[in-house]
Order: sequence, then C-alpha cells, then structure tokens
Amino acid sequence: MSGHRSNQGATYTVGVGVAADVKIGRDEELVEALRLRQPTAAERLVARYGERAYRLAVRMTGNAADAEEVVQDAILNVIRKIDTFRGDSSLGSWIYRITANAAYEKLRSHRHRRDEISLDEVLPAFNDNGNYADTIRDWSRNIHDPAVQSELRAALVSAIGDLPANYRAVIVMRDVEGMPLTEVATCLGTTTTAVKLRTHRARLFLRKRLSTFMASVRTPDEPTVSREQK
Repeated sequence: MSGHRSNQGATYTVGVGVAADVKIGRDEELVEALRLRQPTAAERLVARYGERAYRLAVRMTGNAADAEEVVQDAILNVIRKIDTFRGDSSLGSWIYRITANAAYEKLRSHRHRRDEISLDEVLPAFNDNGNYADTIRDWSRNIHDPAVQSELRAALVSAIGDLPANYRAVIVMRDVEGMPLTEVATCLGTTTTAVKLRTHRARLFLRKRLSTFMASVRTPDEPTVSREQK
C-alpha cells in the first residue's frame, strides 16, 4: 500500500514537472521567434499573453479604450525590447511588468487627476470631545446577501476608480493581481517603502468608502453601536 502511494506521488510530481517544462519550452520558442522577427511571432505573443495583459490594463485604467491602447503599447514594447530579455524572470512576468508600466503611464497622462489622497478622506471623523464620531457596525449579516455582494463589488470598483493614479496602481498590482512588492516598486519607478505607504493609505480610503456604502444598506433590525458609547 505504501509503495502504491509512493508511485502515485512520483507520477504526479513528474507530471507537474513535464507541464512546467512544456510551458518554459514554449516561452523559449516564442522568445526566439520574436528575436528572429518571424511573421507569426507577434500574433503568437498576443494569443498567449494578450488576454492576461488586457485584464491588468482594464483594472488599472478602468477604461476599455485606454486598456486596449495600453496593451497595444505593451506588445510593441515587448517586441522592440525582446533582445533585452535575459530570462531572469518568466516571460509572462516580464510582459506583465511592461503592461503595468504602460497602464501607469496612461493613468499619469490624465493630468486632471489628483496625485494625493487627503487625510480627511482616509481617517475617521472625530467629535468635539476627541472621540470617534462614526459608528461600529457588524456587516456579517449583510455581506452574504447576493444582492449586497453585487452592489458592494460595484461600490469597490467605483472607489478604486476614484483613487489617484499612484494609489490605484499599487492597489491593483498588490491587492488585485498579487504582484510582489519589489515588482510593483520597479514598475512604478519608486521604492518599496513608498509602495507600502501608498497601499496603506489606499486601503484606508477604500475601507472608508465601503463603510459609507454599507451604512446605506443597513437592515432595520441591525444594531448600531456608537464608538463614543464604547
């Protein structure tokens, strides 16, 4: 019996390794095709990574037209810079960073957008006595309601869209896409410390916006506890 399990484990491990090798092999073939400027290389690049790049771009820009421009720019940059790809990371990660950078530059091009979040937008309100003026609410009974979930997602998307470019970029890359801190810093041309600070303030902004939203969907029998009473 134990030998059988061991064989199963060995088979599974080999299968995963083969799949990884196949993907790496395909990426190597694609990189070589791009470097040789083969006629179908760009089409293969879009087919393999275009959809993923578009998802990132539309989440960062919040606009389908801008996202399409971002992906086009990113793909062109990948083709132009393919000779600089050294394989230190996977091809997909490299393309992702280029796309994120292009999306960030698109956001920054909208000069009418503000660059910072004020403290009033992220910190809780205080009354004249120095106590919290807002309330503590238990969302647990509403959060599983499908109707509330749908509206909550829409509220979150809207709130992310209202973030300044610097903050929207870090939230999308860190919290939505799960990119490593160092990669986000590289994409934005800043330090990891700056990314941490922007992420923290952006999360506070989103939390406050969602708190306001959830207050509007409170059920009549839901208890409300004043922070001042606490």
